[in-house]
Amino acid sequence: MSDGARSGADVPLVAVAHGSADTRSARAVEALFERVRGMRPGLDVRVAYLDHVAPGAEDALTGLAAEGAGEAVVLPALLTAAYHSKVDLPSVLDRVRESCPWLRVHYGSTLGPHPLLLDAVERRLARTPRARRAGTSLVLASAGSSHADANAVIAGAAADLWRRGPWERVVPAFASAASPDPGEAVAALRAEGAARVAVAGYLLAPGYFADRVAERSFAAGAEAVSPALGDAPEVAEAVLRRYDEALGRVPVPDAAAR
Repeated sequence: MSDGARSGADVPLVAVAHGSADTRSARAVEALFERVRGMRPGLDVRVAYLDHVAPGAEDALTGLAAEGAGEAVVLPALLTAAYHSKVDLPSVLDRVRESCPWLRVHYGSTLGPHPLLLDAVERRLARTPRARRAGTSLVLASAGSSHADANAVIAGAAADLWRRGPWERVVPAFASAASPDPGEAVAALRAEGAARVAVAGYLLAPGYFADRVAERSFAAGAEAVSPALGDAPEVAEAVLRRYDEALGRVPVPDAAAR
């Protein structure tokens, strides 16, 4: 259903990203959702942010309601479910429901975990010089969370990438709030005898965390670090899958299949 066949009958999509003071981040997020618009012509796609960048999620939704919308899909443009998707954004939606009771809100799942995101990781690695040489071990580096279940998702994604091959080993790492950090993960693999180590950035957009991942990884001896997922077509497809799931148009997959 993401082939652009539908038109104005679609329920508007309000995608809510984290937001960053780094302007590269918002540019990357906007580029991603411009790709989503191209994949589903006629869909009203709006981008909002939890912090640093306007519009905020509440303003985007109340503005949509003021234009006469009676329904909207709110999609957390986040790679794991943690505090922002479980607490921050639901609090925003509670306020919107109180101020705009006629607006029916469908709250979608976070983008990850989803196999399409691993496809995007592989796309970025394939385009990163020196990343996919034979005998290379891989670090999958995410932003990190204080929620253990969110970090467990990254560990599961690392295991999935290893099963896909061709990596010698794949281990998770976290730029903040959890350990190991990317530099520690690279150093540990090297100490265990890894001939080469590459790092995959499991991040939606460039910015502070992506810079930290690259800096610490290279300092520890990584040969290559792939960039954030950004507007990879697989990420845009994941957005549309989550949108359709939120509306009940496609079944929500079991957690083990995501």
